[in-house]
Amino acid sequence: MSEVRRPAALMQRPNWAWQDEAACRGDEVVLFFGPDGERQPEREIRERKAKAVCAACPVRAECLTYAVSRPEKYGTWGGLNEDERSSERRRRMRRANAA
Repeated sequence: MSEVRRPAALMQRPNWAWQDEAACRGDEVVLFFGPDGERQPEREIRERKAKAVCAACPVRAECLTYAVSRPEKYGTWGGLNEDERSSERRRRMRRANAA
C-alpha cells in the first residue's frame, strides 16, 4: 500500500521571527539551560537571573507559547522553568477543554 504524503506547503512550520526581538538574543545559553550536575542553590540563582531577562522581553508571550506548544522539556522559556511550564500547559489545556 502506498503511503500518503502531505505537500510541504500544507505542513505547518514554526514561525521563528519572534526570536529576532528576544531580550536573551546573544546571551550565554547556560543562563537559560543549566549545566549538568547543577545544585539547587545555583539553579535558583541562575533561574532568577534568566527570569529577570525574560521579564523585560518584548516577545515573552510568543516565547512561552512556543515552549508550551512543543513542549520544550528543559530550560527557562518565556519566564517559566520546566515545572512552571508544565503547570501552564495543563492550565491551557483545561481552559481549551472548557471552551
